[in-house]
Amino acid sequence: MLPLLTWSWPETPLTLVAIAVLAIVARWLILRAIKASVDASLRRARDRNAGQGSRAERILAAATGVTSARHEARTRTIGAVLRSTTSVVIGVVAALTLLEALGAPLGAIIASAGIGGVALGFGAQSLVKDFLSGIFMIMEDQFGVGDLIDTGEVVGTVEDIGLRVTRIRDASGQVWYVRNGEIVRVGNQSQGWSTATVDVPVAADEDPARVLAVLKEAMDEVYADPKWDAVLLERPNVAGVEKVVGNTMSMRIFAKCAPNQHWGVQRDILERSQQALQAAGVRGPVALPGLPPPPA
Repeated sequence: MLPLLTWSWPETPLTLVAIAVLAIVARWLILRAIKASVDASLRRARDRNAGQGSRAERILAAATGVTSARHEARTRTIGAVLRSTTSVVIGVVAALTLLEALGAPLGAIIASAGIGGVALGFGAQSLVKDFLSGIFMIMEDQFGVGDLIDTGEVVGTVEDIGLRVTRIRDASGQVWYVRNGEIVRVGNQSQGWSTATVDVPVAADEDPARVLAVLKEAMDEVYADPKWDAVLLERPNVAGVEKVVGNTMSMRIFAKCAPNQHWGVQRDILERSQQALQAAGVRGPVALPGLPPPPA
């Protein structure tokens, strides 16, 4: 049989009211501080976006989600998690304090809760691990919906991020549900930038300086093309001679692009390079005396 709770008038009612008021005020102040922090973060992001003037800054900002709703959604998600956690913690503390004011045997209650918590913890430790990993993934913005990621076991596009499971669709269309606690490392191909790498083959006896001049002029045309305004971060760089093998000299070109946008740039660079070289009379790989013909 439970012992009777202590009650004295008017001390006990006043104590209960004071505890309830303190809990309500503390919750209100903390929630207000969280809201102010969220609003300040969004305001700083808007101010930062307003100062982005260069072409590369604008493209990267749009690609990484700095100027999109992604940043706002992530920030508001973090705020919602913090508000829920605050409400639960303050509620539990207030309830325990009220029971203590009424003379309830908190020692026995806490001991029983501790034993039950240990038993529950052993059974649900993987679930707790998944939730904690999910929270940190959202807070750290490791990846977002629409990003192309490599989790080690799966490579695909993120379709949904939950606190426990992340849904990924691979290139074949298959959907994978990956527990957040099982994701040890993540390679995000949608953050930062990607690099287009193109090797242009020409005859080994051509003048490298002449070939470089032709390719640089072609790269100026690629960079000036309006269709690459939202893709190319800077003018493609003709690095120079990459290698000479037999009767072939390879000229390497690099182009810094928005994430996952380098495939089309590579094709256009190779096409324009070939057209420019042919127009300038630069020969492609040909069979030289004493050397085998170029590979088909």
